[in-house]
Amino acid sequence: MTLATEAGTEKHFVNPALLTIIFDIEASSDRVFTVLCNVERWPEWTSTMSSVRRIDDGPLSVGSRAQVRQPGLRPAIWQVTEMEPGRSFSWATRSPGVHVTGRHLIEKRGASSRVTLSIEFAGLLGPVVSRLFRKMNERYLTTEAESLKTRSES
Repeated sequence: MTLATEAGTEKHFVNPALLTIIFDIEASSDRVFTVLCNVERWPEWTSTMSSVRRIDDGPLSVGSRAQVRQPGLRPAIWQVTEMEPGRSFSWATRSPGVHVTGRHLIEKRGASSRVTLSIEFAGLLGPVVSRLFRKMNERYLTTEAESLKTRSES
């Protein structure tokens, strides 16, 4: 099932273990990528993050880690697992029985961008955890998309 909530936005929430939202931003892909990679500033523009603290120094890259605190969730250490500068990055966190991956993809569309955000739950307890937190995960992903759009276009 795909829900079109507004022009240029699609939500793919069929499988609770993989949630994806695709939307357009009237800003360059470089601008969007810069906003995304400055993870410590996320709490300034999205209510889904209470704090993000980098554990290491330097530019965000494969192996970079950050402690993330989100309302209603336990603090987690997220580690960058994939990075394509200017285009995408993925990071992941683990807890007993659950492996969560967050993906951020930016496609250049002339002077604007198409962004895909997704969160995937794997591991023995991944399907259970994803179902328990489904509504919150859908709300958080939607809020992050709307907030990223607002921040990138400002």
